[in-house]
Amino acid sequence: MNWLTNFVRPKIQALIRRNDVPDNLWTKCSSCGHMLFHRDLEQNLHVCHHCNHHMRLTVTQRLNLLFDEKTYTKVPLPKVLADPIKFKDTKKYTDRLKEYRTKTGNEDAMTVAYGNISGNPVVIAAFDFGFMGGSMGMAVGEAILVGADLAVKSKCPYLVIPASGGARMQEGILSLMQMPRTTIAVEKVKKAGLPYITLLTDPTTGGVSASFAMLGDIAIAEPGAIIGFAGARVIEETIRQKLPEGFQRAEYLLDHGMIDMVTHRHQLAKTVGTLLGHLRFQSSGLASLSYVSKT
Repeated sequence: MNWLTNFVRPKIQALIRRNDVPDNLWTKCSSCGHMLFHRDLEQNLHVCHHCNHHMRLTVTQRLNLLFDEKTYTKVPLPKVLADPIKFKDTKKYTDRLKEYRTKTGNEDAMTVAYGNISGNPVVIAAFDFGFMGGSMGMAVGEAILVGADLAVKSKCPYLVIPASGGARMQEGILSLMQMPRTTIAVEKVKKAGLPYITLLTDPTTGGVSASFAMLGDIAIAEPGAIIGFAGARVIEETIRQKLPEGFQRAEYLLDHGMIDMVTHRHQLAKTVGTLLGHLRFQSSGLASLSYVSKT
């Protein structure tokens, strides 16, 4: 029996009431390594005070950041087959889904909502990277389509916010089929003469970047976001050459004409609101969105 471990430590812990002290008071910046107090980090919109690194946001944090007064309405999304190819690796796909649904409180990796940004009506489809790395499966494909249909019916802009590692391998070829499906959905919005805007966040990769993510009429990115198809290491091994410094980062893509602007998180809501104001059509408000409650 270890006297220090089994007797002294429990006594000390009881005295200082360690259980009453939250474990998440501090967050370590993954870029510079500085420890950041959680309240200061929240007030700074999860941007590191020391190196300006933009940390990943949950889908709720992202929507609260953009919509006026954090007010918006979530759109009901259709159910899809839970395990279409009966996939199993170290655990069943259905078990993974249950795990992430409990962890995130969301049914899948995408949320569709509508509201106003700077008084301008907009439909937003946002990824949650915390749900299986924001991987794109059938549920995400359906969500993109629902958002596009809603934007067309309400005659308002469509804003998509990727944060994804790419297609979801647990759904096999069905996940890859979402690439052309979502591309067609985007074309539907454009044919209706409506603005389609993408806000590229860290990371935007794989099949997501190879489809709807890079089709925006205006492509905005957060500073430092990784944007590309294959990973840098895979590319280097394939072409047997050293890649340029900052390759696949938002700033590199901006310099090479792949995106339109890199905007600090503090300025995102204002910038998107200004763009929507310039692009806004004659019809205002979201009265036609009342059909959503009937679905």
